[in-house]
Amino acid sequence: MNATAEFKRELRKYRRPFWLPASNYYVLAIAVTIAFFFLVWGILQEGRGEMPWIPAGISASAVLIGAVVLREIILRRARNRYLSAQKQLDENLKNIARNPNVSQTLRKLSIEQNAAIIKEIEKKSEAARILGKLSEGHLEVFEICDEYLRINKNELETVGAGSPRLAALRRGKDKVQAMHRFHLLAWAEIESRGLTLEAKNRVTISEKLEQAQRALTVLDSALQFYPEETELIESADALKEFIASIKISNWMEKAERSAFKGNYKRAMSHYRDALFFLARENLQRSEKDVVAEKINSEIARLREIVELDQKKRR
Repeated sequence: MNATAEFKRELRKYRRPFWLPASNYYVLAIAVTIAFFFLVWGILQEGRGEMPWIPAGISASAVLIGAVVLREIILRRARNRYLSAQKQLDENLKNIARNPNVSQTLRKLSIEQNAAIIKEIEKKSEAARILGKLSEGHLEVFEICDEYLRINKNELETVGAGSPRLAALRRGKDKVQAMHRFHLLAWAEIESRGLTLEAKNRVTISEKLEQAQRALTVLDSALQFYPEETELIESADALKEFIASIKISNWMEKAERSAFKGNYKRAMSHYRDALFFLARENLQRSEKDVVAEKINSEIARLREIVELDQKKRR
């Protein structure tokens, strides 16, 4: 269940800035403010109010001030609490990390230490949930949970059956395991959806495939921890179908371009490549049959064109 160093390095490739840049935030806030101004101005003008731009301007200013307060006070405080919890938690975990130069007695995780760490993890988890759409926060909490579970496992292997630490360690394991799963799934969902959307918006086939493959890597990473998770399995299968459709569409587009240029033999070759790739992919049976029928129909049509052309030359 514990992540390897290589796996953690793979996860960190998908880190995104935890704090939304001020430029992006205020551009969005100004856009919303302008839209709100014209909305209020339009409503008041239709009502034939006097000087509608004055109340519209006041209302828009209130929206902009609210946006500033939201970011600079409310969100900043939430972020500071998050970072403070992270610092305290990192220090606690560092203090109890197994050091080969420390005696076995000193390496024991006390009941007080265990309770303090779980409390800090819960604070960090709450902060990540507040800023729920930022995948970075979920990934950080997941990694902290994973580190605690590693330490907890080592402690449970050495704790005595009658030790008062046993019950505390087991309760800690159950609590942190639930947060571990929640934040990993939240991270995987946010990242995979974002990357899939980017793939759909890209222009070139190579860019589409790159983003879609990154999304699939995210889901595969999460599946290493929870291989039985239905949501992850279904999302991964859907992404594989999406990637397959991109590749097949690429061959078909090449065939169409060749046919348009009059190179019918090359077009048929591209269609056959599409058929070969289609047969290898794990697409739904009905969808695969529809695509195969279309490709075979195009091949038959092009073959007729080639045969007619050859007869004319004779």
